[in-house]
Amino acid sequence: MKKQGLSAVFLIVTWVFSSQVLAEDGAAPDLLARMQQAYQELNFELTLIEFSQGELEPKRLTRGHIDNQVFTHLTHLNGRPREFVQRDDETSFFDANQGGYTLKNSSLPGLFYRLQQMSLRSLHAHYDAVSAGRSRVLGRVAQVVRLVPKSPDYYGYVLWLDQETGLLVKLDTLSEEANLVEQSMGVALKVSEQPSPLIKELKEADLPAVVSIADVYPGASQTLPWKFGWLPSGFELRSQDKHKLPITEQSVDYIMLSNSLVDVSVYLSKAKPSAEVKQQLVRQGATHLLSVTSPEGNDITVVGAIPVETARHIVESISRVEKP
Repeated sequence: MKKQGLSAVFLIVTWVFSSQVLAEDGAAPDLLARMQQAYQELNFELTLIEFSQGELEPKRLTRGHIDNQVFTHLTHLNGRPREFVQRDDETSFFDANQGGYTLKNSSLPGLFYRLQQMSLRSLHAHYDAVSAGRSRVLGRVAQVVRLVPKSPDYYGYVLWLDQETGLLVKLDTLSEEANLVEQSMGVALKVSEQPSPLIKELKEADLPAVVSIADVYPGASQTLPWKFGWLPSGFELRSQDKHKLPITEQSVDYIMLSNSLVDVSVYLSKAKPSAEVKQQLVRQGATHLLSVTSPEGNDITVVGAIPVETARHIVESISRVEKP
């Protein structure tokens, strides 16, 4: 009992001391660079909970290195089986509702993973990185970095970086009013000298053959008859093609916008002649789905992890380019 008490006192004293000296302990850009370096170099397994609008989703992220190759495995622990495997620059997608496939130069879905691999130069172009002291996550000391958006068209973020390893262990997404809209939080972390047995299995795994985007989403890339009068700063058009929507099989024009951190999907079609002007808004955590039938007779749907006013501004700026 006495030994446990002394351990608790030691922990408290260490925490108080480290909190007093931490504010000048590292510039935010350096902490972000260390975060990305840790993600690239370490063998680790992180179990995390993603919280969105009262829904909790547990996931496990495993990463390791064998024979100069890097492997990543991400799996959903609840619900229908879903998992992702990265081997160097190839990512394989597996879902119980469809067959597996592999894409080149594709990232794991989600902000938590993209933050650790995207260009920091691009990140700093749109966010001010600010050191915000220390806190504790997983019973470990973590350094806190705030990403403050330079434009109200973006969300802000708070990152908790494990002080010992540099790994990202918690991520909050904040609204313009600094309200929490989504959170990813680590609940168990294991860092090891050697890769885990799972990583060794992935090296020998027979993964699906690499396919093109066109093979997964039929509809050749093409220039579509739509123009945007406004886009959030830093967003640009990344791809456009024709899709068939799942379930309804309705054919729509599809445009993907991105600022390298966040992707926004835009679905467009001509409304039925008798359709009334309407608007539907659905929110799931940080992601908004805004669907509008415009006065010009266009059905427009915008989906992305952006503030609702940003989605609305994008919708209002879209117009159809009529053929001469």
